[in-house]
Amino acid sequence: MPATASPFRRRNTLRESELVPLGLKGDRWDMLVALAGNPNTGKSTVFNALTGLRQHTGNWPGKTVTRAEGTLAYEGRRIKIVDLPGTYSLQAASADEEVARDFLLLGSPDVTVVVVDATLLERNLSLVLQVLEITDRVVVCLNLTDEARRKGLEVDGEALSSRLGVPVVATVARQRVGIQALLRTVVAVGEGKIPTSPRRVQELPGELVAALGRVLPALERVSPGLPNARWVALRLLTGDESVLSALRRGDLGGGDPEEVLRLAADLRWALPMDLQDRLMESFYQEAEAIAREVVRLPPGGLRDDLDRRLDRILTSRRWGIPVMLVTLALVFWLTIEGANLPSSLLSALLVDTLHPFLKGWAAGVGLPGWLSGLLLDGMYLSTAWVVSVMLPPMAIFFPLFTLLEDFGYLPRVAFNLDPVFRRVGAHGKQALTMCMGFGCNAAGVVSTRIIDSPRERLLAIVTNNFSLCNGRWPTQILMASIFLGTLAPPHWAGLLSAAAVVGVALLGVGFMFLSSWFLSRTFLRGEPTAFSLELPPYRPPRLFQTLYTSLVDRTLIILGRAVAFALPAGAVIWLISHLHAGDESLAGRLVGWLDPVGTAVGLNGVILLAYVVAIPANEIVIPTVLMLTALVGGGLGLETPEGVLFELGLTGTGELLRAGGWTTLTGLNLMLFSLLHNPCSTTLYTIYRETGSWKWTAVSALLPLALGFTVTFVVTQVWRLVGAS
Repeated sequence: MPATASPFRRRNTLRESELVPLGLKGDRWDMLVALAGNPNTGKSTVFNALTGLRQHTGNWPGKTVTRAEGTLAYEGRRIKIVDLPGTYSLQAASADEEVARDFLLLGSPDVTVVVVDATLLERNLSLVLQVLEITDRVVVCLNLTDEARRKGLEVDGEALSSRLGVPVVATVARQRVGIQALLRTVVAVGEGKIPTSPRRVQELPGELVAALGRVLPALERVSPGLPNARWVALRLLTGDESVLSALRRGDLGGGDPEEVLRLAADLRWALPMDLQDRLMESFYQEAEAIAREVVRLPPGGLRDDLDRRLDRILTSRRWGIPVMLVTLALVFWLTIEGANLPSSLLSALLVDTLHPFLKGWAAGVGLPGWLSGLLLDGMYLSTAWVVSVMLPPMAIFFPLFTLLEDFGYLPRVAFNLDPVFRRVGAHGKQALTMCMGFGCNAAGVVSTRIIDSPRERLLAIVTNNFSLCNGRWPTQILMASIFLGTLAPPHWAGLLSAAAVVGVALLGVGFMFLSSWFLSRTFLRGEPTAFSLELPPYRPPRLFQTLYTSLVDRTLIILGRAVAFALPAGAVIWLISHLHAGDESLAGRLVGWLDPVGTAVGLNGVILLAYVVAIPANEIVIPTVLMLTALVGGGLGLETPEGVLFELGLTGTGELLRAGGWTTLTGLNLMLFSLLHNPCSTTLYTIYRETGSWKWTAVSALLPLALGFTVTFVVTQVWRLVGAS
C-alpha cells in the first residue's frame, strides 16, 4: 500500500503541554520523569511500584503500546512519571520508537530512568547509550537482580555507574526492593545534587566523524546551548525526518536552520548507504565491551538453564503445538467443571430467592404491575442472569489465563504460530495481537500499533475479531456444556465440552489465517516484513497480582460493562415482549420475521434478534437469549404470565432452551456464529479510531458476519443431509 494511502491517523503526536519545558509548567509538576527501556525488562512494574497504579504488566514483549502516565508525591514534591513504549532503539524505525524518542527529545523530562534487565545487560545497554546521547540527566535502574543471582550472574553496579557516568540503582521491582532508593536518586539527579557525565560513543564510522565535525559547529551556531547537539547532528546526517521537521519548526530552539539543513543534506550524499546500520553497530559494540567489564559469569556457565529445557519442549516443532492444545483444553476443562456449582448457587440466590422476594415487596408497596415487570422481570432478571451465567466461568478462566501470561507462555504460542502468519502474508507480530484479542478485541486492535507496516497492521486489525474475546467465552462454555458435553457419558462430559471450546478457538485462528491469506493476495497485496520476537524468561506468577489483574482488571470490569448493557437491554426486551402489534407481542413478531433466516442457518429468530440487541456488547447475548426465549415463551409452552418462573443454573438453562426448540445443532451453530459474527460496537469504534476509515471499519464488520452465515448454513445443510438429530 502506498504511503500516501495509509489508512492510519498519526497517533503519537505529543500534546503541546508536554512540549513545554518543565520550568514553564511548575504550577503543575515539580518534576517530570520518563521511564524508558527494552520490552520485558519490568519497566511497567517499576512504573506501578513508583506510582501505585495498576497498569497490567504481562510477561511478554510489546505490552506498552502507548504512553502511560502517573503521579506521586515525594517529600513535598509533585512528580509526574511517563511510561514510554518499550523499544530496542531510538532510531524511529517504528511507531513505538518514535513515541519514545520524540518524548525524550521534545518532552523535556527532568530525569530519564532507563530500566535494564540484569540478566541481559549486554542487549539492554545499547538503548542506555542512545539515551545518554540525548540527555545528561539519566538514572539506570538495574532491575531483575534476583533473577541474575539465581542464574549465578554478578553485576558490579558501581563499575557500571563509573563506565556510564550516571547513577545505577539495583532493584527487584516485583518485590519493591530498591524502589525507594531509585526514587531518592531520581530526585537528586533532577535537582542537580548528583552530577552526571554521560558516556558518549566514540568509535563512530570514520566518514561520519568527518561529517559530524562540519555539521556540529553549524548546528551549535543555529541552536546555541542545545544539550544534545551531537545526537541531533547525527540524526541530521542519517536523514531522520522527525528531527529535520523539529528543527524546521523551531522545536529545538535557535534561529534560521536552513544553513545547517543544506549542509547536512550535501554531506549525506557522500556518506555510505549503510550508515545507519554501522552507527547502530557502534552502539552494540560499546554495549558489549561495557557488559564484559561489569558482568561476571559463574564458573562453568550459567547455573539455571531451566528456560532452555522448557523451550526445547514448548517451542519445538514436534511438541509445541500439541502442548499448546493440551494446555488450552486443561484451562477450559477446569473452567467448565468449576463453574457449574457456583453458577447454580448464584442462580438460586438471585433468581429463585431474591426475585420472588422483590416481587412480593413490589406488590406489598403497591407498585404498578407494568413497572414491577419492567424493573424486576426485565432489568433485574437480565442482570441476575449476567451475574449467574458469566461470573463463575470468568472468575476461573481469567486467573488461569493470567497465570499463563505471567509465566511467559503466551509469547511461546506466538513463536509457534509465527511461521504460519508469514506464510499467509501477515506480519509475525500479529501472533501477539491475536493473543491480546483473546482478552478483548478492542485491546487487540489497539495493540496492532506494534506492527510498523500499514498493510500488515490493517490485516491484523481486520482479522482480530476471529480471536474469541472475553465477552464470547461464556457463550462458548455454556453451549458446549449444555449441548455437546451431554453427548458423552457423565464422567467424560467436561472433557468433551473443553475439547469443543478449544476446537472453536482454533477454528477462529484458522479463519484468521484464511482471511489474512485472502486479503494479502487481493486487496492488501505485499510481502510480509521480518521481525525479531524476544522470548521473555519464565517467571513464577505472583498470586496477588494475578488475582487482582484477573478479577479486578478483567472479570469485574467486563462484568460491570455487561451489567451496564444488560439493564437497558432487559428493559427493551421486556417492553417489546409486552407491547403488542395486533394480537401478538412486538418481540414475537420480530422473532417470527427472523425465524426463516435463523432456521436456514441452523439457529432461530430468538438468537438473531438477541444479536441485534447485543450489538453494544457480546457479554449480554446469553442473557438476552434467555429472556427472549422465556418472555416469548407463550408460544413455546412455557409458563411466563408475570415473569420468568424457572430455575436458572446450567441444568435449568438447558431445560429452558430445549423447551424452546433448541437442539444440538442449534447449540453448535450458536458457538460457530458467536465466533464468526460482527465485532461489538466498542471494537468497531476502536477500528475506526485506529484506521480513520469507514470502509475498513465496514469490512471488519461484514467479513466475519458473512462468514458466520455461510459457515452455519453449510453446517446445517450437511447436518440435515446426514440425518443427525
